[in-house]
Formats: sequence, C-alpha cells, structure tokens
Amino acid sequence: MIAPQQPESTPGVATAEQGLVMLDGPDGVAVSMTPEAADLTGRSLIEAAKIAASQHGGEAESS
Repeated sequence: MIAPQQPESTPGVATAEQGLVMLDGPDGVAVSMTPEAADLTGRSLIEAAKIAASQHGGEAESS
C-alpha cells in the first residue's frame, strides 16, 4: 500500500516575467500563466483557503 502524500505547507512564489506570471512551487513545480489566468487562479485559491480553514474550525491566515 502506498502512503498518501502529505499536503504541502511551503507556499509557492509568483513572479512576473515578460508579461507572464511564473509560479514556482516546491519540488521543482513551475507553471506559467497569463495575467488573467493568474488573477483568476489567485482568487480561486483565496476562496478555497477560506473554506478549507473553516472546515478545520480555524481562520485563514492573511499576509
């Protein structure tokens, strides 16, 4: 039986390069997105984080 992977606790880092948004995550994960896709992804992540935090009885941390 393969053990389930633990959720990542290290945040990704986003940068802007030549009109694209680059997201570098842990373990070499890298994604490039248009500004529009990055904006919608960011909004979706924030909303999901709020819901997930409430499911654990906690509050989402804001930076």
